[in-house]
Amino acid sequence: MPDVHSLVNDFVIKLKKRKIEGSKATAKQTVELLRSFISQQRLPNSNQAAALIEAVRAVGENLIAANPVELAVGNVVRRVLHIIREEDLSLATAAVGGISLADESDDDDFEQDDHPVLSATAVAAAARSSLRPPSLQTLLEDAPHAAAAPHPSSSGGDSEGKSKSADKNSVTRKLKHNVIEAVNELVQEISTCHEQIAEQAVEHIHQNEVILTLGSSRTVMEFLFAAKEKKRTFRVFVAEGAPRYQGHALAKELAARGLQTTVITDSAVFAMISRVNMVIVGAHAVMANGGVIAPVGLNMVALAAQRHAVPFVVLAGVHKLCPQYPHNPEVLLNELKSPSELLDFGEFSDCLDFASGSGSPLLHVVNPAFDYVPPNLVSLFITDTGGHNPSYMYRLIADYYSADDVVVKRKSAS
Repeated sequence: MPDVHSLVNDFVIKLKKRKIEGSKATAKQTVELLRSFISQQRLPNSNQAAALIEAVRAVGENLIAANPVELAVGNVVRRVLHIIREEDLSLATAAVGGISLADESDDDDFEQDDHPVLSATAVAAAARSSLRPPSLQTLLEDAPHAAAAPHPSSSGGDSEGKSKSADKNSVTRKLKHNVIEAVNELVQEISTCHEQIAEQAVEHIHQNEVILTLGSSRTVMEFLFAAKEKKRTFRVFVAEGAPRYQGHALAKELAARGLQTTVITDSAVFAMISRVNMVIVGAHAVMANGGVIAPVGLNMVALAAQRHAVPFVVLAGVHKLCPQYPHNPEVLLNELKSPSELLDFGEFSDCLDFASGSGSPLLHVVNPAFDYVPPNLVSLFITDTGGHNPSYMYRLIADYYSADDVVVKRKSAS
């Protein structure tokens, strides 16, 4: 097995060099890296959860600092920290319930025979459900362990003490196993988010509608394909998404799948929006207030949609939900891309002021990557858990993140 520290360093280099594109790919590789890191951790006999949280938090600080603009990295780190806290709480609750059952058995063996494991299982399930629904894997694992729990013997206090000590050790050893199983579920959630969102397409796209989108989004593409497979007939306007013109690639994919597609310039959005029934776009990240960090140009589209009362729908996987607000100074809302996407490098030579001797350019190029779309311009979010209003985003975030992990400390830039 490769050294986990080498894997972390390699991933940090990839993030710094922007070699990973897309929130889904970044989130998936981040959670897979954290899974490998957790599996190779040697935990102490006591305070295992605290030790594991500190180790994951330290790695998360390095990953977030490598590319602060890619908010999916921080989201995944916080989700994993939440999983550790949740599994530790579940095991602790189950252990307390088990001890209570053992104490009650001293007074009434008959009652214990009637209810051998119900209390511990029920309390653990209640604690888990208050944070997130239990997985089928967890339910299947808990049942055999509970059913096989031996009844306390009457041989004496020493055997009872050893039994309780063994139960406690088994609970602590189970923490890492349960965390890895829950992280596996997170990997599966991220891998299937496109399919989960696409399944809802037929509920939102109707016959003979005109859909507008901008640039290229894999989530939007799968969403439109799913509606086409359900025999929906509709037309798509694709704004080209300058300066990278990713809309051209999306238009080719849609046309190849038999969808009526029209490519328009970004500047033509306002002129064409009156013919549109719905705007469907992807997102880079969804903030805690329901605002969206999206590819540049989408704020213009959202304003045009609001002016003509056209629904503005955002597709985003749950891994894009960020428990931070756009005014938070730790959130870098934009990234400047290379000027060469706008102008060829040779063209700059004509814009240099050689008379001054410094050769300072008279022409400057600003090429931002993202826009911020405020929540009042968004009509609906469609995630892999269903459709939600912007005002409901904070509730979803509360379900997926712990309050203690909302702010992950970063190393100072000094």
